[in-house]
Amino acid sequence: MNFTGKVLKYGDNVDTDVIIPARYLNTSDHKELASHCMEDIDKDFTKKVEEGDIMVAGFNFGCGSSREHAPIAIKASGISLVIAKSFARIFYRNSINIGLAILECDEAVDNINDGDKVEADLDNGIIYNRTTGKSFKTQPFPEFIQKIITNGGLIETIKKGELK
Repeated sequence: MNFTGKVLKYGDNVDTDVIIPARYLNTSDHKELASHCMEDIDKDFTKKVEEGDIMVAGFNFGCGSSREHAPIAIKASGISLVIAKSFARIFYRNSINIGLAILECDEAVDNINDGDKVEADLDNGIIYNRTTGKSFKTQPFPEFIQKIITNGGLIETIKKGELK
C-alpha cells in the first residue's frame, strides 16, 4: 500500500474539536464535514488540500472527544495518510475503522515540512521525503489493517468477508 502527496503540517495536541468543530456535528454527510475540516486551526485548509495529500502532525494528534467525525472529515477532505509523532488512542482506532491510513514516526515528523512531497510504503514501513531525499523507517501495518484501509473501513472489510 503506497501513498504519495503534498504535506500539510500541524503541531502537537491537535484535538478533534479543531479537526471538525462541534458546531458541524449535526450532519453525517462526509462532504459537508470535509468542507469544515481544520477550519479553526487553518482557515485555508479546504482551499489547499488536494486528493492524496498527506497530513503530518506532532504529539497527541486527535485528542479530545472520541467522535468518528474527525477522521471522517480528514479522509473526506482528500487526505490519504496522516503521519504523527503519536495519536490519541480512540482517534487511532476510529481512523482504522473508517479506513484512514495513519502512521507514527517521530523522525519523519521532525524532518518533513509543510509543502514537502512525501511517499509512504505501508507494506514495508518506509516514508520517503522526495523534497529532501531523506527516508525514515516505521512499523509496517499488519496485513489485516492493510485490508481494512484498502477496503475503505472495517464495515466494508467485514461485508467482503476478508476478516475472520
